[in-house]
Amino acid sequence: MVDARTRVFAVIGSPVEHSLSPQMHNASFAELGLNCIYVAHRVEAGELKDAVAGFKALKYGGVNVTLPHKQAVLSYVSELSDEARAIGAVNTLEFRKSRVVGHNTDGVGALNALREAGVEVDKKRVLIIGAGGAARAIAITLAMRCDVAGITLLGRRKEKLIALARDVERAGAGVTTALLGDDLRSVVEESDIVIHATPVGMHPRTDETLLRAEHLASKPVVMDIVYTPRETLLLREAKRAGCKTIDGVGMLVHQGAEAERIWLGVEPGVEAMRRAVLEALEDG
Repeated sequence: MVDARTRVFAVIGSPVEHSLSPQMHNASFAELGLNCIYVAHRVEAGELKDAVAGFKALKYGGVNVTLPHKQAVLSYVSELSDEARAIGAVNTLEFRKSRVVGHNTDGVGALNALREAGVEVDKKRVLIIGAGGAARAIAITLAMRCDVAGITLLGRRKEKLIALARDVERAGAGVTTALLGDDLRSVVEESDIVIHATPVGMHPRTDETLLRAEHLASKPVVMDIVYTPRETLLLREAKRAGCKTIDGVGMLVHQGAEAERIWLGVEPGVEAMRRAVLEALEDG
């Protein structure tokens, strides 16, 4: 029952009505027997400063930040975690007395999803498709937290890839870049793990993929961060090629779990979170 001692957590964004975070975190809180509740607030760009100040004044337990505020919220935090600073974006706010600390758990979510699937990243060559916010978070986190053999960034825009490559190198990994017009089979053959981090294949573009089975003949591990649909065309093609596949639900769950570790210092109810997400996706 919600009472005066209930700790409140939230996700903010615009739009935010589609977010599965309330189902996911409330399931974890219930599993752990915590007197906490998680809600969603639609916050427009001009309201962001006041929203953050309001959450702090109302003593919210913590807040997740989604599009379009992950970069704009940098102006309203007191300090940043090392990863959030390197990534240049925040998806989790932690309130420590008078301070607002910004974190980014997206990359950790991807890393823990790989590890949960039994995939070790150290000494492996990783191909990341995309150069947007998710690709950036994953690449920089892998560079900072793992001893990768190297990271290849694959995308459409050379300038954007080169800029991201410089930041990933500063984070600690060797980097190469490739363009989608290149020989994709050769690019994939040089990789042990492929992480797709673009919206291609996401609903309603479910009949699209950047890689086909013939590109994946070397049988790398293939992870797609898209989770609607859960099995994208890319993952179907990867299975046809005989690859081990990992869908986007794992990253979603584990980035949320990492936020709970930051806020509460507890081990989250990861399986309860996963069940809640899968039920919500099935309900459509």
